[in-house]
Amino acid sequence: MSSPLAPARPDRLSPALLSPALRDSSTMLRRNLLHARRYPSLTLNLLLTPIMLLLLFVYIFGETMSAGIGGGAPDRSVYIAYIVPGLLLMTIGSTTIGTAVSVSNDMTEGIIARFRTMAIHRGSVIIGHVVGSVLQSIVSVVLVGAVGVAIGFRSTDATVLEWLAAFGLLVLFATALTWIAVGMGLVSPNAEAASNNAMPLILLPLLSSAFVPLDAMPGWFRPIAEYQPFTPAIETLRGLLLGTEIGHNGWLAVAWCLGLAVLGYFWSTARFDADPK
Repeated sequence: MSSPLAPARPDRLSPALLSPALRDSSTMLRRNLLHARRYPSLTLNLLLTPIMLLLLFVYIFGETMSAGIGGGAPDRSVYIAYIVPGLLLMTIGSTTIGTAVSVSNDMTEGIIARFRTMAIHRGSVIIGHVVGSVLQSIVSVVLVGAVGVAIGFRSTDATVLEWLAAFGLLVLFATALTWIAVGMGLVSPNAEAASNNAMPLILLPLLSSAFVPLDAMPGWFRPIAEYQPFTPAIETLRGLLLGTEIGHNGWLAVAWCLGLAVLGYFWSTARFDADPK
């Protein structure tokens, strides 16, 4: 039984602590955004990967791939429409690698230990990383999407509601991967290990339906590609923007996002709240 004189734990969200928690979280968010602005090289390097893949696959393999997908004459615009939704989600995976590295740097350089001694809400440190990463992911998606539009991607049949649903899916997916990336950064001994641990977030899209349809994959590999997190999200985004069949991919994508977000949240908070050794 706790003593009535014992101070309340600062990491518990009570109504009295709600405003300080929001204030501290916004301060940490500004810190992370300023850090990203001052050291943009990591974000730019990760952003260049999906852009280079987009240009490579469209201009080098576009006509050949479009003939296989469309079943007719080669038409690069067909493959542009097919590949852009997958690369938008791949962009999110690339951006969150930077989050894992940033969190690992904070843990190993001692700034987290200093934050622990300050009168701030403990959860604000992680929340600042998560919100900042989601904002960077969305900005990166907009930039890659702009490149896609510049080389011919069009979504003329999508309604306003479908565009809003597509945006919501991108934000939800970014939030889920960010929480996983934060956990990876917290358990990594250094920035290099954090980057390596988060590498599946950029490799999984290569093993999904981002570049080729599931029907074109070997039968033994198809279930792996179909039920991993990226494929349902890609097919859902493709359906919202291009009017293709979504089927069960919609609820499967949401289930993956919610599951990963919850897993990443509890994993990250448990690791962060653990007493330093």
